[in-house]
Amino acid sequence: MVLRREPTARQLRLGLELRRLREAAGLAVREAAALLGVSGPAISQIESGVAGVGEQRLRRLASHYACTDHEFIDALVAMATERTHGWWEEYEGLLPTSFLDLAELEHHACLLREVSVLYVPGLLQTEDYARAVFSARVPELTQEELDVRVSHRMRRQQHAQPYETVIHEAALRIRVSDRAASRNQLQQLLELSESNHVTVRVIPFDLDDFARASSTMTHVCGPLPKLDTVLRDTLHGSAFIDSEAQLNAYRTSFRKVEAASLDPSRSRDFINRLAKEL
Repeated sequence: MVLRREPTARQLRLGLELRRLREAAGLAVREAAALLGVSGPAISQIESGVAGVGEQRLRRLASHYACTDHEFIDALVAMATERTHGWWEEYEGLLPTSFLDLAELEHHACLLREVSVLYVPGLLQTEDYARAVFSARVPELTQEELDVRVSHRMRRQQHAQPYETVIHEAALRIRVSDRAASRNQLQQLLELSESNHVTVRVIPFDLDDFARASSTMTHVCGPLPKLDTVLRDTLHGSAFIDSEAQLNAYRTSFRKVEAASLDPSRSRDFINRLAKEL
Protein backbone atom coordinates (compact mmCIF):
# COMPACT_ATOMS: atom_id res chain seq x y z
CA MET A 1 0.00 0.00 0.00
CA VAL A 2 1.49 3.32 -1.10
CA LEU A 3 1.01 5.99 1.57
CA ARG A 4 0.21 9.54 0.59
CA ARG A 5 2.68 12.16 1.72
CA GLU A 6 0.10 14.95 1.81
CA PRO A 7 -3.58 13.93 1.48
CA THR A 8 -5.94 16.41 -0.15
CA ALA A 9 -8.86 17.91 1.73
CA ARG A 10 -11.18 15.54 -0.15
CA GLN A 11 -9.12 12.49 0.88
CA LEU A 12 -8.99 13.71 4.46
CA ARG A 13 -12.76 14.15 4.45
CA LEU A 14 -13.31 10.57 3.30
CA GLY A 15 -11.16 9.28 6.13
CA LEU A 16 -12.94 11.53 8.61
CA GLU A 17 -16.37 10.25 7.55
CA LEU A 18 -15.20 6.64 7.94
CA ARG A 19 -13.90 7.44 11.42
CA ARG A 20 -17.23 9.06 12.32
CA LEU A 21 -19.06 5.92 11.18
CA ARG A 22 -16.76 3.69 13.23
CA GLU A 23 -17.14 5.83 16.35
CA ALA A 24 -20.93 5.97 15.91
CA ALA A 25 -20.87 2.16 15.86
CA GLY A 26 -18.94 2.15 19.13
CA LEU A 27 -15.97 0.25 17.70
CA ALA A 28 -12.32 0.77 18.53
CA VAL A 29 -9.68 0.84 15.78
CA ARG A 30 -8.47 -2.65 16.66
CA GLU A 31 -12.03 -4.02 16.50
CA ALA A 32 -12.62 -2.48 13.07
CA ALA A 33 -9.28 -3.88 11.91
CA ALA A 34 -10.21 -7.38 13.09
CA LEU A 35 -13.52 -7.24 11.22
CA LEU A 36 -11.71 -6.30 8.02
CA GLY A 37 -8.78 -8.66 8.58
CA VAL A 38 -6.13 -5.91 8.58
CA SER A 39 -3.88 -4.31 11.18
CA GLY A 40 -4.89 -1.45 13.43
CA PRO A 41 -2.43 0.93 11.75
CA ALA A 42 -4.07 0.18 8.38
CA ILE A 43 -7.42 1.45 9.67
CA SER A 44 -5.74 4.52 11.18
CA GLN A 45 -4.01 5.25 7.87
CA ILE A 46 -7.31 5.05 6.00
CA GLU A 47 -9.04 7.30 8.52
CA SER A 48 -6.21 9.86 8.39
CA GLY A 49 -6.33 9.97 4.59
CA VAL A 50 -2.75 8.81 4.06
CA ALA A 51 -3.93 5.47 2.64
CA GLY A 52 -6.65 4.83 0.11
CA VAL A 53 -9.46 2.31 0.38
CA GLY A 54 -11.13 0.32 -2.37
CA GLU A 55 -14.85 -0.04 -2.95
CA GLN A 56 -15.11 -3.57 -1.56
CA ARG A 57 -13.34 -2.76 1.68
CA LEU A 58 -15.25 0.49 2.11
CA ARG A 59 -18.60 -1.26 1.71
CA ARG A 60 -17.49 -3.98 4.15
CA LEU A 61 -16.56 -1.32 6.69
CA ALA A 62 -19.90 0.42 6.24
CA SER A 63 -21.68 -2.90 6.74
CA HIS A 64 -19.70 -3.65 9.90
CA TYR A 65 -20.54 -0.15 11.12
CA ALA A 66 -24.26 -0.85 10.51
CA CYS A 67 -24.58 2.11 8.17
CA THR A 68 -27.82 1.74 6.21
CA ASP A 69 -27.65 5.04 4.35
CA HIS A 70 -26.92 3.57 0.92
CA GLU A 71 -26.85 6.93 -0.82
CA PHE A 72 -24.21 8.11 1.62
CA ILE A 73 -22.17 4.93 1.18
CA ASP A 74 -22.31 5.34 -2.61
CA ALA A 75 -21.07 8.92 -2.26
CA LEU A 76 -18.15 7.73 -0.11
CA VAL A 77 -17.33 5.04 -2.67
CA ALA A 78 -17.24 7.71 -5.38
CA MET A 79 -14.86 9.78 -3.25
CA ALA A 80 -12.64 6.75 -2.73
CA THR A 81 -12.55 5.44 -6.28
CA GLU A 82 -12.64 8.50 -8.55
CA ARG A 83 -9.16 8.95 -9.95
CA THR A 84 -9.42 12.53 -11.17
CA HIS A 85 -6.19 14.11 -12.32
CA GLY A 86 -7.39 17.69 -12.35
CA TRP A 87 -5.87 20.81 -13.81
CA TRP A 88 -5.04 22.02 -10.29
CA GLU A 89 -2.32 19.38 -10.00
CA GLU A 90 -0.24 21.49 -12.40
CA TYR A 91 0.14 23.96 -9.53
CA GLU A 92 1.39 21.43 -6.98
CA GLY A 93 4.49 22.82 -5.28
CA LEU A 94 3.78 26.29 -6.66
CA LEU A 95 0.82 27.22 -4.44
CA PRO A 96 -0.28 26.49 -0.87
CA THR A 97 -2.18 23.21 -0.68
CA SER A 98 -5.39 25.01 0.34
CA PHE A 99 -5.55 26.57 -3.17
CA LEU A 100 -5.41 23.11 -4.75
CA ASP A 101 -7.85 21.64 -2.24
CA LEU A 102 -10.43 24.34 -2.97
CA ALA A 103 -10.12 23.80 -6.73
CA GLU A 104 -10.62 20.05 -6.29
CA LEU A 105 -13.65 20.55 -4.03
CA GLU A 106 -15.15 22.99 -6.53
CA HIS A 107 -14.60 20.51 -9.35
CA HIS A 108 -16.65 17.85 -7.55
CA ALA A 109 -19.28 20.25 -6.17
CA CYS A 110 -22.96 20.17 -7.09
CA LEU A 111 -23.46 23.82 -6.14
CA LEU A 112 -21.22 26.69 -5.04
CA ARG A 113 -22.42 29.45 -2.72
CA GLU A 114 -20.50 32.47 -1.53
CA VAL A 115 -20.95 35.54 0.65
CA SER A 116 -18.38 38.28 0.04
CA VAL A 117 -17.95 41.52 1.95
CA LEU A 118 -14.66 43.22 1.05
CA TYR A 119 -13.81 41.81 -2.39
CA VAL A 120 -15.64 40.64 -5.47
CA PRO A 121 -15.62 36.81 -5.25
CA GLY A 122 -12.64 35.14 -6.89
CA LEU A 123 -14.81 33.16 -9.30
CA LEU A 124 -16.10 36.44 -10.75
CA GLN A 125 -12.93 38.55 -10.74
CA THR A 126 -11.26 40.02 -13.82
CA GLU A 127 -7.58 39.30 -14.23
CA ASP A 128 -6.65 42.91 -13.38
CA TYR A 129 -8.81 42.84 -10.26
CA ALA A 130 -7.34 39.52 -9.11
CA ARG A 131 -3.81 40.79 -9.68
CA ALA A 132 -4.54 43.89 -7.60
CA VAL A 133 -5.96 41.78 -4.76
CA PHE A 134 -2.94 39.49 -4.66
CA SER A 135 -0.56 42.45 -5.00
CA ALA A 136 -1.91 43.85 -1.73
CA ARG A 137 -0.94 40.70 0.15
CA VAL A 138 1.45 40.96 3.10
CA PRO A 139 4.17 39.75 2.92
CA GLU A 140 4.46 40.76 -0.70
CA LEU A 141 4.55 38.10 -3.40
CA THR A 142 7.29 37.86 -5.98
CA GLN A 143 6.27 38.49 -9.59
CA GLU A 144 6.40 34.76 -10.27
CA GLU A 145 4.22 33.95 -7.25
CA LEU A 146 1.78 36.66 -8.26
CA ASP A 147 1.51 35.35 -11.82
CA VAL A 148 0.89 31.79 -10.60
CA ARG A 149 -1.89 32.84 -8.22
CA VAL A 150 -3.63 34.93 -10.86
CA SER A 151 -3.35 32.07 -13.36
CA HIS A 152 -4.84 29.64 -10.86
CA ARG A 153 -7.72 31.98 -10.08
CA MET A 154 -8.55 32.41 -13.76
CA ARG A 155 -8.51 28.62 -14.25
CA ARG A 156 -10.94 28.18 -11.33
CA GLN A 157 -13.48 30.28 -13.20
CA GLN A 158 -13.87 27.62 -15.90
CA HIS A 159 -16.63 25.77 -14.07
CA ALA A 160 -20.18 24.90 -15.04
CA GLN A 161 -21.68 24.19 -11.62
CA PRO A 162 -24.50 26.44 -10.42
CA TYR A 163 -22.99 29.35 -8.53
CA GLU A 164 -24.81 31.68 -6.16
CA THR A 165 -23.19 34.67 -4.51
CA VAL A 166 -24.27 37.51 -2.26
CA ILE A 167 -21.94 40.51 -2.44
CA HIS A 168 -21.99 43.42 -0.03
CA GLU A 169 -22.02 46.90 -1.53
CA ALA A 170 -18.67 47.55 0.18
CA ALA A 171 -16.99 44.98 -2.06
CA LEU A 172 -18.44 46.68 -5.13
CA ARG A 173 -17.27 50.13 -4.11
CA ILE A 174 -13.79 49.40 -2.74
CA ARG A 175 -11.24 50.12 -5.47
CA VAL A 176 -8.53 47.52 -5.23
CA SER A 177 -6.88 49.19 -8.21
CA ASP A 178 -7.78 52.21 -10.36
CA ARG A 179 -11.11 53.51 -11.63
CA ALA A 180 -10.84 51.72 -14.98
CA ALA A 181 -10.19 48.35 -13.33
CA SER A 182 -13.17 48.87 -11.02
CA ARG A 183 -15.43 49.78 -13.93
CA ASN A 184 -14.30 46.72 -15.90
CA GLN A 185 -14.92 44.53 -12.89
CA LEU A 186 -18.47 45.79 -12.48
CA GLN A 187 -19.11 45.29 -16.18
CA GLN A 188 -17.89 41.71 -15.93
CA LEU A 189 -20.17 41.14 -12.96
CA LEU A 190 -23.10 42.33 -15.05
CA GLU A 191 -22.18 40.03 -17.91
CA LEU A 192 -21.66 36.99 -15.70
CA SER A 193 -24.90 37.63 -13.81
CA GLU A 194 -26.73 36.96 -17.08
CA SER A 195 -25.25 33.45 -17.28
CA ASN A 196 -27.64 30.57 -16.70
CA HIS A 197 -25.50 29.05 -13.94
CA VAL A 198 -24.59 32.27 -12.08
CA THR A 199 -26.83 34.14 -9.62
CA VAL A 200 -25.59 37.45 -8.20
CA ARG A 201 -27.32 39.25 -5.34
CA VAL A 202 -26.29 42.48 -3.61
CA ILE A 203 -26.54 43.59 0.02
CA PRO A 204 -26.82 47.42 -0.02
CA PHE A 205 -25.40 49.69 2.68
CA ASP A 206 -28.82 51.07 3.55
CA LEU A 207 -30.19 47.74 4.76
CA ASP A 208 -31.20 48.30 8.38
CA ASP A 209 -29.88 46.21 11.26
CA PHE A 210 -28.06 43.56 9.30
CA ALA A 211 -24.76 42.45 10.80
CA ARG A 212 -24.82 38.96 9.21
CA ALA A 213 -23.37 40.36 5.99
CA SER A 214 -20.06 40.80 7.81
CA SER A 215 -19.38 37.06 7.57
CA THR A 216 -17.53 35.97 4.44
CA MET A 217 -17.90 32.32 3.50
CA THR A 218 -17.59 29.86 0.63
CA HIS A 219 -20.06 26.96 0.75
CA VAL A 220 -19.14 23.99 -1.42
CA CYS A 221 -22.14 21.67 -1.69
CA GLY A 222 -21.33 17.99 -2.02
CA PRO A 223 -23.50 15.21 -3.47
CA LEU A 224 -25.26 15.05 -0.10
CA PRO A 225 -25.68 17.83 2.50
CA LYS A 226 -23.64 15.89 5.05
CA LEU A 227 -20.68 16.05 2.63
CA ASP A 228 -20.79 19.83 2.26
CA THR A 229 -17.75 21.94 3.12
CA VAL A 230 -17.53 25.58 4.19
CA LEU A 231 -14.30 27.47 3.60
CA ARG A 232 -13.32 30.42 5.77
CA ASP A 233 -10.22 32.53 5.16
CA THR A 234 -8.31 33.46 8.32
CA LEU A 235 -5.12 35.37 9.08
CA HIS A 236 -3.34 32.02 9.37
CA GLY A 237 -4.69 30.42 6.20
CA SER A 238 -7.85 28.71 5.04
CA ALA A 239 -10.09 26.70 7.36
CA PHE A 240 -12.21 23.86 5.95
CA ILE A 241 -15.32 23.31 8.08
CA ASP A 242 -17.28 20.06 7.92
CA SER A 243 -18.97 19.37 11.26
CA GLU A 244 -22.73 19.02 10.91
CA ALA A 245 -23.51 21.60 13.58
CA GLN A 246 -21.27 24.23 11.98
CA LEU A 247 -22.52 23.43 8.48
CA ASN A 248 -26.10 23.93 9.64
CA ALA A 249 -25.16 27.28 11.16
CA TYR A 250 -23.61 28.45 7.89
CA ARG A 251 -26.57 27.19 5.87
CA THR A 252 -28.87 29.21 8.10
CA SER A 253 -26.63 32.25 7.79
CA PHE A 254 -26.60 32.02 3.99
CA ARG A 255 -30.37 31.69 3.81
CA LYS A 256 -30.83 34.79 5.95
CA VAL A 257 -28.30 36.79 3.94
CA GLU A 258 -29.89 35.66 0.69
CA ALA A 259 -33.40 36.51 1.91
CA ALA A 260 -32.35 40.02 2.89
CA SER A 261 -30.45 40.77 -0.33
CA LEU A 262 -31.79 42.37 -3.48
CA ASP A 263 -33.18 39.92 -6.02
CA PRO A 264 -31.00 39.21 -9.10
CA SER A 265 -32.79 41.76 -11.31
CA ARG A 266 -32.57 44.60 -8.78
CA SER A 267 -28.98 43.57 -8.04
CA ARG A 268 -28.05 44.00 -11.72
CA ASP A 269 -29.71 47.43 -11.71
CA PHE A 270 -27.74 48.32 -8.59
CA ILE A 271 -24.41 47.22 -10.09
CA ASN A 272 -25.20 49.06 -13.31
CA ARG A 273 -25.78 52.30 -11.38
CA LEU A 274 -22.44 51.91 -9.61
CA ALA A 275 -20.67 51.30 -12.91
CA LYS A 276 -22.18 54.48 -14.37
CA GLU A 277 -20.93 56.46 -11.37
CA LEU A 278 -17.39 55.48 -12.37
